[in-house]
Amino acid sequence: MNGKTTSWIVTGVGAVVTAVGYMTGGMIGAGITGFGLAHVVLGILDMFRPSVRN
Repeated sequence: MNGKTTSWIVTGVGAVVTAVGYMTGGMIGAGITGFGLAHVVLGILDMFRPSVRN
């Protein structure tokens, strides 16, 4: 799988988890939302990371 494809998948899954956490509400929902947002940020940062090919 291409590295860019993996980054998009991580970002998409993070968006879904963020939406689920937002709909859940409460303290548990806030934790789930933060977990999803972390995946979105890490997926986006991974897209801009240079790859090393040998």
